Amino acid sequence: MRLTTKGRFAVTAMIDLALRQDAGPVTLAAISQRQQISLSYLEQLFGKLRRHNLVESTRGPGGGYTLGRKSTEITVADIILSVDEPIDATHCGGKENCNGGDGRCMTHDLWASLNSKMVEFLDSVSLQKLVDDQLAKGLVVESKPNIKRAISPMPVVKPIRVNVPNSVFDLGNMFAKS
Repeated sequence: MRLTTKGRFAVTAMIDLALRQDAGPVTLAAISQRQQISLSYLEQLFGKLRRHNLVESTRGPGGGYTLGRKSTEITVADIILSVDEPIDATHCGGKENCNGGDGRCMTHDLWASLNSKMVEFLDSVSLQKLVDDQLAKGLVVESKPNIKRAISPMPVVKPIRVNVPNSVFDLGNMFAKS
């Protein structure tokens, strides 16, 4: 059994979110920048996480994502399964047709048992435990997100509104009224 990047990135992004949500909603752009995960990939993952009520989204300025439940109530298994990551070591995907439709292979029960143990283990690890582990390792959570915004430091200069005709016809009408 191999955990793909989908599951790894989802767990990593959820840890990042849990670490920083106390300061308000966390943007995917901020997570993308810190964790070096593609923004479009994060958007796909967070759509699935939102559908499983693991995260909530806030729209508009100052918007972003927050956890949908307490971090103590979210397990690694919840995260991985919500992004459609199969936890399956059997060759048949649990369908018991390991030998091309001729029934179960001799090791099917072994791999099915391994699946059960993996889910049991991942279900025993909470998101809060992973957050606590990061903090214990000395991770410092910045108070303000360090996101580069597409806002110019120059003040916005409003155009001067001039009341002049904008076509030849308006010019002719202006002279006709005088």
